[in-house]
Amino acid sequence: MYAEDKILLGCNENTDVFLLPKLANRHGLIAGATGTGKTVTLKVMAESFSDLGVPVFLADMKGDISGLAKVGSDTDFITNNRQKYGLDEKGFNFKQYPVEFWDLFGQKGLPVRVTLSEMGPVLLAKILNLSEAQSGVLNIIFRVADEHSLPIIDLKDLKSMINYVVENKAQFESEYGAIADKSANTILRNLISLEDQGGNDFFGEPALELEDFMQLDDNGKGVINVLDAQKLSLSPEIYSTFLLWMLSTLFETLPEVGDMDKPKFVFFFDEAHLLFDDMTPEFGKKIEQIVRLIRSKGVGLYFISQSPADIPDDILAQLGNRVQHALHAYTPKDQKAVKVAAETFRPNPNFDTAEVISNLGIGQALVSTLDEKGVPGVVEQVDIVPPQSHIGAIEDDLRAQLIDISTLKGKYAQAIDRESAYEKLLTKIDENPNIESEVAPEVLEEVKAQPQEPVEEVEVQPQEPVEEEPEPAPQPGAADVLGGILGTVLGGQTQTKGKRAKKSPAQKAVERAATQAANTAAREVTKGIMRGLFGQMK
Repeated sequence: MYAEDKILLGCNENTDVFLLPKLANRHGLIAGATGTGKTVTLKVMAESFSDLGVPVFLADMKGDISGLAKVGSDTDFITNNRQKYGLDEKGFNFKQYPVEFWDLFGQKGLPVRVTLSEMGPVLLAKILNLSEAQSGVLNIIFRVADEHSLPIIDLKDLKSMINYVVENKAQFESEYGAIADKSANTILRNLISLEDQGGNDFFGEPALELEDFMQLDDNGKGVINVLDAQKLSLSPEIYSTFLLWMLSTLFETLPEVGDMDKPKFVFFFDEAHLLFDDMTPEFGKKIEQIVRLIRSKGVGLYFISQSPADIPDDILAQLGNRVQHALHAYTPKDQKAVKVAAETFRPNPNFDTAEVISNLGIGQALVSTLDEKGVPGVVEQVDIVPPQSHIGAIEDDLRAQLIDISTLKGKYAQAIDRESAYEKLLTKIDENPNIESEVAPEVLEEVKAQPQEPVEEVEVQPQEPVEEEPEPAPQPGAADVLGGILGTVLGGQTQTKGKRAKKSPAQKAVERAATQAANTAAREVTKGIMRGLFGQMK
């Protein structure tokens, strides 16, 4: 709740606890066990930043954050807190907030797409769980695409590029090093899983421009960008990597602004532990550096997880504003988590922090924020103020209406497919006179294995010469060239001028193979070199 030019987080009988806007970009943490009130705290903070004129991004893991778009209403709990702490006199008022809905799958919000060129090989390797050697091959493929002006937009571009690089690896290995077929095949197998998780929807154009997340409505309120993550949460690699892509892109593109009266943008990382699971030390150092430096670009980061122990120490040390909901110590591991949580606060002499953490009720929390000098305040036990918007999910009809009237719908709703690596490499295949090498070995073996039946000779009647203007000879397509070459290789008969000659099974197989190779080259031609992955470092 935004009051007195500050963000009111919670109250107790003796004091109100505020978050100072000019220190909101010093980042923060919202922690607590499931069902203790983290979502309400997240909504209260998002509402406050919006009232302050600060755009917000957050992920909706359960669907209930969508209630930000609907006017709130009283409950016994809310009424009690309003009266107990005099919230109405401080500016509490039920209302709705400007919300933009997004969805990586385009079902419950505007589609979110990212090109593989923007994602880059490092983050793509994280999604695909690649080893160091496999990541090296992926980096080579990215580099080749960059140097040969082959834009990598979507997954069919990836497949085309790996085919091109593996087929021509003798040309590239002298400059970039070994390109192992085994690594390429492993990348391909992992790509299948990525496709099953919705990769074909996620990678493409029009690509998301993060400036569109940083908007104000006509009344000067910050737009709250809600990413529907109910389905996405089943694909944790895509979810975590997308958030890391957003974070790194903000860091790379936003200008330095120094200290500001309020943040330019606030970013909430829900299920924050997913960001750090299985993270290499090198990757962790990069994220720690971004978290430490991005505040100078006016961005505030807030991590949401069950326990502070889920966050690496180097990053936890950068989170100056803390909200800790209840943690229950049922096991030795739980007890350790409670101890870690208690130790992250500046102690209050009036109570034992670890004991209070284990006994907090729903909607209660321990809160510590930075004071005017940037020093963590003494921890206070408070009741979190209630949200002013609707608690719970909104109706599907209302969501659909809000999506339909979005000013960004015309920009993102319809996918586009411009010329990129797939189309350019397909042109190379059509223009290649030595097309035989472009056919998968399995196809050639199948053709050669066909029994060669004798071809019935057909008498061709002579044709009367007809005088007419000469026409330029048509250029043969890939199918024609391939059919001719393989027909010669196998000793079959080609079509004669006039009546048609009878075709052997081998010739028919050649034609089928040629047509398939020409029409689907670089998309999915058998199991080997015609399939693969690609990406490009931005």
